[in-house]
Amino acid sequence: MTNPNPVSVEFATCDLCDVHKNDDAGQFRVLASVFQNFGGFVKFSGPVDTVKCFEDNSLVKAAVDSAGAGRVLVVDGGASLRRALLGGNLGAAAAKNGWAGVVLDGCVRDVAELARCDVGIRALAAMPLPTEKRNTGQRDVAVQIQGVWVRPGDWLYADADGMVVMPAPMAAVKITSKKTGEQLNR
Repeated sequence: MTNPNPVSVEFATCDLCDVHKNDDAGQFRVLASVFQNFGGFVKFSGPVDTVKCFEDNSLVKAAVDSAGAGRVLVVDGGASLRRALLGGNLGAAAAKNGWAGVVLDGCVRDVAELARCDVGIRALAAMPLPTEKRNTGQRDVAVQIQGVWVRPGDWLYADADGMVVMPAPMAAVKITSKKTGEQLNR
């Protein structure tokens, strides 16, 4: 079973940034441009689930082995470049189980296999060394990814230009300037 195209609504992250450029409330967040694309889909979006772990992908495996229902798994891997948190088997599981994407503040392996997976996958780098399995970490907690807070239930939008996060789906987000009281996205 392959994942259908995860983009159910048209968007461009550049356009979202233009609309929200005056968001001084911090509701609209842009992830740093340090992530590389490793998956079969460059463009993906969905509500966020989170995992926080360090060089142990036990909770990442548990997450992608569960029904994704079009969600995006955001993994705070402590920006470790020493172990891969996701490889070909877990990428295939994410696609099979309906995840729209996986974003890792850490590394992946089995790059050729990941490129064939029908799921968006972003990570810092490739690293052939697997993780230790210690069953440590946390799930469904606020995580900080390259200095940007991402919370369970946020929405993540990714395309070739980058990734942005907001507290609700695009059409539902109403952002008001703290300074002027003006609604920024009309």
